Amino acid sequence: MLGGATDSGLSGRRTVLDCSHQRGSGFEHVVADRAAYDESMQRQLSTVDVAPRQRLAYWTDMVCDTYVQLECEPNAGAVCIEGRIVASELAALRLSEVTSTAQLVRRTPAKIARASEDYFLVSIQTAGHGRVMQDGREARLGPGDFALYDSTRPYTLSFDEAFQQYVLMLPGRTLRTALHDTDRLTASVVSGERGAGHLMINMIRTLAADIDTLAPESAVAVADSVTQILIAGLSALPAARRQPVSRLGSYHRERIKACVKARLRDPGLTVTAIAAELQMSPSTLHRAWAGEACSLADWIWAQRLDAARRELCDPASAAHSVSEVAFSWGFNDAAHFSRAFRARFGCSPRELRAK
Repeated sequence: MLGGATDSGLSGRRTVLDCSHQRGSGFEHVVADRAAYDESMQRQLSTVDVAPRQRLAYWTDMVCDTYVQLECEPNAGAVCIEGRIVASELAALRLSEVTSTAQLVRRTPAKIARASEDYFLVSIQTAGHGRVMQDGREARLGPGDFALYDSTRPYTLSFDEAFQQYVLMLPGRTLRTALHDTDRLTASVVSGERGAGHLMINMIRTLAADIDTLAPESAVAVADSVTQILIAGLSALPAARRQPVSRLGSYHRERIKACVKARLRDPGLTVTAIAAELQMSPSTLHRAWAGEACSLADWIWAQRLDAARRELCDPASAAHSVSEVAFSWGFNDAAHFSRAFRARFGCSPRELRAK
């Protein structure tokens, strides 16, 4: 969930939610100066105009509509939750800002059974403190820290005080083709004081300020950059460390990737064809690729889908139909392309173009 309680360099009018009946909650101290969000790229949801007795239900609906199906409850002694969500979309990446009073949020087995959304979410703390609990681990987040959680398994978010967070939300397949054993990386703190965590918080703050000024052709590149910084931060976690690859193995992997990228538009590109071009046996090729987060065939699909997404977001390609774009990147079945696209990015090619 998301925010920028401290001065983030944004100018604009002060947005204050009605917390008069809940004085002492600390909420009024985490409301920051923010520009008015009335552009079509963003939507702002708030409990401010909702009757107090209806605010808990309204807040829960807001959270479920923005993220996945969840249960929300105020901390003991509170009668409701006060909050605001500002949500944006950047290519296939969803970015939102949450400012709220203390609460407990649960993704339960029953919610998962009724709505099997497959997303990874990343909480980036900017004010107050929070806890992310999943897979038997607990991540305690202070300002600048972030942690990953997976919507396909139960999790709990706990906030004992008023807080703000940024939340990144991306389709499950995006990370699973880039990282090993993602279930070992959930609910683990990536510090915002150094390295990728420090880069992440600064980039997200800048993105939140400038998201409505980005040219469409820049949106995919920026979204990819955010994803790569996220992957870098998660890759530094102890659970992500793997045995180093030999120089020869690394050399062969780079040759394989270069071959794939050079022939990405070729519908005849297969593992067998790559092995033949590189004068390697298929078994040698598979040994060289072993240790990557996904199979070579899946990696080729991911590269093609990413390339098609970039082209669909490029205004220069607006005259090309979705099918034309798909076929130009080596796909030969429009329906299959659309299903694979939705599985990777959480929306259909036409929905992406309409954003």
